[in-house]
Amino acid sequence: MRAVSSIESAKDGDVVFAADDARLKQALESRASLVLTGQFAANLHTTKTLLMAANPKLAFARVAALFSREERRVGHDESAQIDLSAKIGEQTWIGPGVVVESGCSIGNRSWIEANSVVGAETVIGEDCRIGPNVTIYSGTKLGNRVVVQAGTVLGSSGFGYTRDDSGHYYLFPQVGSLIIEDDVEIGANCTVDRGALDATVIRRGTKLDNMVHVGHNVEIGEDVVIAAQTGISGSARIGAGAIIGGQVGIGEHAQVEDGVILGGQSGVLTKKVFRGKGMVFWGTPARPLKDHLKELATLSRLTRKSKG
Repeated sequence: MRAVSSIESAKDGDVVFAADDARLKQALESRASLVLTGQFAANLHTTKTLLMAANPKLAFARVAALFSREERRVGHDESAQIDLSAKIGEQTWIGPGVVVESGCSIGNRSWIEANSVVGAETVIGEDCRIGPNVTIYSGTKLGNRVVVQAGTVLGSSGFGYTRDDSGHYYLFPQVGSLIIEDDVEIGANCTVDRGALDATVIRRGTKLDNMVHVGHNVEIGEDVVIAAQTGISGSARIGAGAIIGGQVGIGEHAQVEDGVILGGQSGVLTKKVFRGKGMVFWGTPARPLKDHLKELATLSRLTRKSKG
């Protein structure tokens, strides 16, 4: 096989996937050499090679990962600045202009691309991929197989202030840490603050889209998905398996419990608690989807009446 492809642009030697009958018909008419599809195609007679899976889209993603593996570089560019006290694992790559400060530990087979900065005492696990122009502040800890895309900032000072009687603001101590567990992926131009006195934590398998902000002391559970331009205020908690749409705003100390789904542009008020695995909430302030839709329908009727 040559590569993965969409059905529409497939060429000889390509692999495509079809999750339903309509897409399978298109795939069979394409130039693709192999079609990943579901059990519904078990009795189909065709000269094209079919590979059936319980979840063809997932199988396609795994095949795509095999095709996308880049040639591994090893060593470091001569322009990289690596402190002598840093511990660098085997088969690592440290790119042009990278700065690795004192006491850092970088695991086997991890990559750090051009112009990134790794602060003192930072720990980066094995098989991590740090994109170009990433800044990782001192004391941050990354697990294994963590991916961080270009321009992201990890472990920066949180936005926490206290005000005196005159109305002047003073920065509350931001001396905590940032812990990112295994298999987390963080998109481009994200910012994740370290904790104020304790830790900000992103649990195993969570995925952040581009331009997501995570405030200080936030805890995000396992296998959470957060879409672009979402902002999470300090000390919020997001449970395992939650799905957060784009441009969602989550207030400080709010709790989004396991499996909750927040639709795009939802607004979660400070200290609000959302619970119910698979429950969908939408709107500002966020409320159950059925309530939100009823309110929109009522508003639409009232608008029509006023115009009449």
